Amino acid sequence: MSWQIPTQIEQDIICGKASYRTFQTGAGGQSILDISPNSYVVIFGYDFSPAGGGIYESQNFTASPALASNNIRFFETQQISFYTGNDFYPFIHHVNIEANETVFNPTLDAFRILNSVDNTPIARQVYITSSSPVSITVGLVNICTRTVANAIPITNRTPPTLTYGGSAQVINSQTDFGPAATPLQFIQPSPISFQDFGFGALPGNADAQAFATPDPTNGLIDPSFYLRTVYGQTFNDKAACNYFLNVHYALYTQTIPEQRG
Repeated sequence: MSWQIPTQIEQDIICGKASYRTFQTGAGGQSILDISPNSYVVIFGYDFSPAGGGIYESQNFTASPALASNNIRFFETQQISFYTGNDFYPFIHHVNIEANETVFNPTLDAFRILNSVDNTPIARQVYITSSSPVSITVGLVNICTRTVANAIPITNRTPPTLTYGGSAQVINSQTDFGPAATPLQFIQPSPISFQDFGFGALPGNADAQAFATPDPTNGLIDPSFYLRTVYGQTFNDKAACNYFLNVHYALYTQTIPEQRG
């Protein structure tokens, strides 16, 4: 487990100032944690069981580097995000694709690898406070398109030797996530004073964080929609194939104190 109840919240629960709660969701990619009036919550951790369990796909073995087969590769990157109405918190997880077995196919005169998704639960510590309903979005991410690459110049924020400033390596400075026509444009090193690096004007959907926005092809895709459209309803109906997310939080039945923001 990679999270624990923060000390102050644990003390609040013990003395009755707060109540420990869980919110478990899964399957469909959009959920809302409702909060009663004159109350607020502090989300301090979650357990995430990734989508894709129980699915096996085979592909030809090759001595050269190769990606997992296209269908199962969608499960390799899964995103969870929380929106409180005021703040947005995205979290991306890489999920292992495991080679379970290698078999020789005499018909094809080639070895085949049997791949599956490791859906071992992932635990993460967070600290999210909200007095408004919390929108929780879960999805699969397959594409992040390098749109622009540049060598990072030396500036007061990118000194030589300590950073890539002046290294002459051409690295991503804009990576697109989401719909091809209107992608979220993840900007590096930073959107602030982007022109200082000599990379030109900021694109229209520039953002300092890397996260995907909904789009079945180039962005975030709902796991249940993906299972149903790619593998069929039978897979969508199997619990092992779907994701499950358990959110751990403290419920305070009072208005949010100013000092907790």
